[in-house]
Amino acid sequence: MNASGPGAVAFNGAPRTSHHDAFSSRGQTVLADKVIEKIASQVASDESVAGGSSGGFLGIGTHADLKARPKASVELTGNIATLSVEVGMPYPVPLRRTTEQMRQRIRTRVTEMTGVEVRHVDIKISWLSAATVPASRQRKLL
Repeated sequence: MNASGPGAVAFNGAPRTSHHDAFSSRGQTVLADKVIEKIASQVASDESVAGGSSGGFLGIGTHADLKARPKASVELTGNIATLSVEVGMPYPVPLRRTTEQMRQRIRTRVTEMTGVEVRHVDIKISWLSAATVPASRQRKLL
């Protein structure tokens, strides 16, 4: 992977003043797409009820897993990102409110952690998992 290719974001040092010349002449930090994708998927997993898919090989045999990290992808244009996150959710959950909270949290945390401005976050809900009912509330069939 070429870290300086089209899928990377370069951060230049501090503005050039006599005080900051030593710091800005050290070079630049480059973030690959995969870094931003992993941060976004981890934020979605850690700070919401979302899950991902796990198991399988080449997409065959995967299963819903609320403990797995969701899948994320990013499109970078300069220092601006558009994210797409594919998640699974427990059912029932208020989907509109939950996804809006997730969208805002991903936007905020990715920007804070990377310095990349996140302008748009698409969330695709690929599966719903029925919540387990406690044994005391299950109906017994005779």
